[in-house]
Amino acid sequence: MNTPSSTQGAPVAGAKREVFSSRKLFILSAIGSAAGLGNIWRFPYVAYENGGGAFLIPYLVAILCAGIPLLFLDYSVGHRYRGSAPLAYRRLNRKTEVLGWWQVLICFVIAIYYAAIIAWAAMYAWFSVTKAWGDDAEGFFMGEFLQVAGEVTVSFDIVSAVFFPILAVWAITVIIMVAGVNKGIARANVIFMPLLVVMFVLLVVQSVFLPGAIDGLNAFFTPNWEALMNPGVWAAAFGHIFFSLSVAFGIMVTYSSYLRRKTDLTGSGYVVAFANSGFEILAGIGVFAALGFMAYNASAAVDEVVSGGIGLAFIAFPTIVSEAPFGSLLGVLFFGSLVFAGLTSLISILEVIVAAFQDKLGWNRKAATLIVTLPIALISIALFSTTTSLYLLDTLDAFVNQFGILACALVAVIVIGAGLGALPKLAKHLSRHSSIKLGTGWMVLVGGVGPAVLGYMLINEFQTKISESYSGYPAWFNGIFGWGMAGALIVGAVLLSLVPWSKKSKLADPEFAEHKGKVEGEELPEPAGKEY
Repeated sequence: MNTPSSTQGAPVAGAKREVFSSRKLFILSAIGSAAGLGNIWRFPYVAYENGGGAFLIPYLVAILCAGIPLLFLDYSVGHRYRGSAPLAYRRLNRKTEVLGWWQVLICFVIAIYYAAIIAWAAMYAWFSVTKAWGDDAEGFFMGEFLQVAGEVTVSFDIVSAVFFPILAVWAITVIIMVAGVNKGIARANVIFMPLLVVMFVLLVVQSVFLPGAIDGLNAFFTPNWEALMNPGVWAAAFGHIFFSLSVAFGIMVTYSSYLRRKTDLTGSGYVVAFANSGFEILAGIGVFAALGFMAYNASAAVDEVVSGGIGLAFIAFPTIVSEAPFGSLLGVLFFGSLVFAGLTSLISILEVIVAAFQDKLGWNRKAATLIVTLPIALISIALFSTTTSLYLLDTLDAFVNQFGILACALVAVIVIGAGLGALPKLAKHLSRHSSIKLGTGWMVLVGGVGPAVLGYMLINEFQTKISESYSGYPAWFNGIFGWGMAGALIVGAVLLSLVPWSKKSKLADPEFAEHKGKVEGEELPEPAGKEY
């Protein structure tokens, strides 16, 4: 492993790295990152399509055998090496800095379209008051609201109903990011997360008392045991867990670097993982109770009205709002929940990017935030307030998830486990101050099960995408914004890793040297202050 002195000359003085003022704030922020849009609109549909109640078995196995172990891997790298994703991976080994920049660029792509979905949800919370979509929710969403172009291309025809909400989302987000880890990110999560929980609990309570709700819940929970014999069901469970827990995004590497040295890392990880899963199951109950009502009202079977993703949120749910008692309240609660869940996730995504440039170039917090987030905001507004935004969002999301996150996770576990043989010392670090100790079992799961599952999923997705044009879009469109984007992530990561570290950077700082001495076994005095 490269030491700070061997990688960047003499240590430089500077402001100490920010830390979460308490472990509770870290847990709240980590849950805020994990509990995003996918929990609300993706998990219920995935569970239903893959065995209903029986899906909870592979889902639980996936959490324990892959999700939490890889979450701990991110924690160990970030907390041990005290840096953003590029800095932490470089401190692990000079050659692995590229992994950190790969994760940074994944977050860049996600951020530019994630803000658009939050803006849509905010507008639909307002539309719910008057049920502005009328009798044709799909026509309103695709036509009057998004004004989707008839041709799959790239257009810069601005849609004002989307432009101003995205602008507002970015203004709020930038203000939070400028304020820093404690005054911005942690404080925002302290406000947004309780609001999200309260709103969603109210949504669930209202949904389960709708006529036909029991039919929806039966459809959601009734187990199809035969599905457990299908490898695709298990792959779906593992795939969902990777995305749900924010594994391999760089988020948990960055957040864990803000933790104090004596932190219960494994205990915190289990709290985050199971709180996230609890929220997903709650979302399944609320969503399927509402879909049961929709089926009841349409005199149809539940499977005829079930949808996931954007179709569920902006087409199916507005239909439910139009028909349900106190539907306006239901709509405000649902779309308000999407807004708060989206904001907490967007903040964590941007923090990966801001922290990376702050560490490498030695910028202060305000400068790093403005220099990084304002261009991202401009790109987001320029691309996703237009008539072709839906096509771009669909393609970028599909390819960055499969050939960005999955591919990066696969390379990371192989390099850290087999290439560097770093798992034993990372396990030791995780266990040092943790309530749950890790050992050989964790290393087997990360170094053996992780690569096997990730490899299977990646090969399967590659074969699917190669065999047919994604969503029937033109080859040039998928080539540029799908395959081209996935390749550009890797090229960009290599180029950014070659950029020299600033003399003002945190690559070699006294704080890390002190921390390194402690984790290697030299008991150095803990800074004054409360222990977490």
